[in-house]
Amino acid sequence: MNTHILLTGSSRGIGAATAALLGGDARVTLVGHGTASGIPADFTDPATPQALWKQALDALDGRIDVLINNAGIFEANPLDAAHGDWVESWERTMRVNLTASAELCRLAVRHWQDRASGGRIVNVASRAAYRGDSPAHWHYAASKAGMIGMTKSIARGYAAQGILAFAICPGFTMTGMAEEYLESRGGDKLLADIPLGRVAMPEEIAAIAKFCALEAPASMTGAVLDANGASYVR
Repeated sequence: MNTHILLTGSSRGIGAATAALLGGDARVTLVGHGTASGIPADFTDPATPQALWKQALDALDGRIDVLINNAGIFEANPLDAAHGDWVESWERTMRVNLTASAELCRLAVRHWQDRASGGRIVNVASRAAYRGDSPAHWHYAASKAGMIGMTKSIARGYAAQGILAFAICPGFTMTGMAEEYLESRGGDKLLADIPLGRVAMPEEIAAIAKFCALEAPASMTGAVLDANGASYVR
């Protein structure tokens, strides 16, 4: 029986690499979410996560075994912005990066409880959850830290039901988003802070996501896997 997987943010970067890797595995039936691939869905709309879950269930014959929350935004929010604009930007990032993921996690847990089947959640967070980020990205770091706390809570709460949860914390990854940020922040200086001497490739993070989705032993539930070239070690 194939493993049915819902992957969010599958149109580019880490998501696209993960979709390619999982889509090439004969053991997997994959439904992606994204404007350029899979089911289009705007996570700034509070109604979207539930609608996406229903569409994915319909496409996967009523069964989802693995949820990979990868969708996210990384937008600057300068401290000197007008207060209302700053709050609006904060709430937009929280809605897309954390709340939408939380809703999908809840729907997944309830689905597996109803089926008494167990399942796996893989949340793609960020090094920023532990290290923090720039003064213009408080909201991004906070959203990813929230994702880590949520992952650990799910792992602790539902392991006895066969519901497992893992988180991945990439550092800079060679996506369009990372390339723009590296250039804007002085790429060579940032690279000097990575002992490996380069940023991660999307395929590297995809390999970790696939491992967590399909192969990681149950005793690993609650694990947070770093992939940052030793730029932040815990």
